[in-house]
Amino acid sequence: MGKQFAVIGLGRFGLSVAKTLHELDYEVLAIDKDGERIQENMNQVTHVVQADSTDEMALKSLGIRNFDVVVVAIGQDIQASILTTLILKELGVETIVVKAQNQLHAKVLYKIGATKVVFPERDMGQRVAHNLVTPNILDYIELSDEYSIVEIIASEKLSGKSLVELNIRARFGCNVMAIKNQDKINIAPSAKDIIYEGDVLVVIGHNNDLKKFQDFVMNGKR
Repeated sequence: MGKQFAVIGLGRFGLSVAKTLHELDYEVLAIDKDGERIQENMNQVTHVVQADSTDEMALKSLGIRNFDVVVVAIGQDIQASILTTLILKELGVETIVVKAQNQLHAKVLYKIGATKVVFPERDMGQRVAHNLVTPNILDYIELSDEYSIVEIIASEKLSGKSLVELNIRARFGCNVMAIKNQDKINIAPSAKDIIYEGDVLVVIGHNNDLKKFQDFVMNGKR
């Protein structure tokens, strides 16, 4: 069974994260206290529930602690965001990702146990979703509906091999645009350049091809 996600707050950001995770075939529970939003998004994710996330008993009854990742995407209500995060932490949720309004809000969230804090202006919903489900991805930029650029951390499976040995273009249909090694960046890597574990590969390609390459990097699947 894959990771299970819960998204609290179905504003623009929360809905984008929830829909993208669902499109990537992950089970998603969406929670919002607004009945209208619940009705509007009944078919966008796996399950949709109307509940007040500041009510500990309500979250307990939903089995929130059983979810691998909970995204708190509450809008302008900073108090509700903080209280929800605190409840999730006390209930034992493993990974809590929270949307912050400003740096001070973020500081408080980290203090009370948020695993990761995001700012919607910098971290669009799709980028966050791809990062959550693929730990090897540092960044994700959608060029169009079909093509993207990703930064992928090279795993042990790639270490010590040259680009020509890996034959990424022929095997996966992707192109390695650059290789980052600590502070150095190779903008035009040659076929003979060696990849080491921990290197960051900047790869461009069709979304389906990129997913196949990501699976190979992480799991050895082709």
